[in-house]
Parts: sequence; C-alpha cells; structure tokens
Amino acid sequence: VQLQASGGGLVQAGESLTLSCAASDVTFGRYVVAWFRQAPGKEREFVGWISRSFRISLADSVKGRFTISRDNAKNTVYLQMNRLKPEDTAVYYCAASQRAILSEYASRSAYNYWGQGTLVTVSS
Repeated sequence: VQLQASGGGLVQAGESLTLSCAASDVTFGRYVVAWFRQAPGKEREFVGWISRSFRISLADSVKGRFTISRDNAKNTVYLQMNRLKPEDTAVYYCAASQRAILSEYASRSAYNYWGQGTLVTVSS
C-alpha cells in the first residue's frame, strides 16, 4: 500500500491543524495506522495509533490535544492536532501495518508501510 501524508504547514502556538494520511489500498480498513514524528536532531517518536476497530492510543505528550480518526470509505486516517506547541514542530509520518499485534502498535518496527512525511512548524 502507498501512503500519502498531507496537511502540514506553519501555524502559531495554540492553533490547530489536521493531517491526512491517504492510502492506495481499498482494504485500508484492515490496517492499523500510526502517526510518528521526527523533530530536527531527534529520533522518530510515536504520536498515536488507530486500530482496525477504531480504538486509539496517544502518546502522553499529545494526549488531550491530539486525536486520530479514520474514514475507511475514503481510505484515509486523520490526525487532528489542537493547542499546538512549538515542541510539536516536526515532520509527521503515517505508517500502516496489516500484521502488527496490539503490543507492537507504538513501535516503529511494527510498520512496513510509511508515508513520505509532512512538515508541521509551530511558531511561538
């Protein structure tokens, strides 16, 4: 499956942004999908995932501000980001897997399909 992440941009602190991850596979509903981010000079870190059954989990750093949703009819997963902070500045990647198990969902190694990334810059 090919993933296309979009929606990044430059925003001010406190504003909102929604990222999209569009998939080429019409069976996208069978995939667990996660978002990761990578800030300059830092390792790629987990942001959140959404399961096939629409269950979600978010990293503590974004809990209460971000949420994830999916529209399987559109083969798209969304990352809604509210109350953005300068420390949220990063390239955001979506990733997908058909085979990952629950205990692996937050791990980069669980995902074999990755989007190209979209840059989010939050100014103070």
